[in-house]
Amino acid sequence: MKDPKMLEKKERLLQLVRSFCQEYLDEEYEQLSMKMVEKLGRKRTVPFMSGKLEVWAAGIIHAIGTVNFLFDKSFQPYATVHDICAHFGVAQSTTSQKSKLLRDMFKMDYFNNEFATQRSQQSNPFNNLVSINGFIVPTELFKNK
Repeated sequence: MKDPKMLEKKERLLQLVRSFCQEYLDEEYEQLSMKMVEKLGRKRTVPFMSGKLEVWAAGIIHAIGTVNFLFDKSFQPYATVHDICAHFGVAQSTTSQKSKLLRDMFKMDYFNNEFATQRSQQSNPFNNLVSINGFIVPTELFKNK
């Protein structure tokens, strides 16, 4: 049986990430953020049961944004760390620490598909590489000419 207090906090956290995504980002970021909240809620010890939910929400957006180049002006959508921190009323250092904790917890890295946007997945430079007998080889070598 689910703890009602946990369900209440999870719903509040979902509302927080949804509101940021709807104001600054897009539906894809919203779906990825909600996916992370759901995964956190399934942990044996639910991490967001302690600490401020605003810090967790900021950390979630920051973690997903970090691996999807959210802070790079040449990508869309684009937001700054300041946008995230100002929206949730949290400190940048606290947000960065929570983001790092989440990226470590879920083994998130650039081009990791679980929390990657479609654009990140499509622009992954490793998509065109294969391993043959331990050697990394571009797939172009195998295309018919």
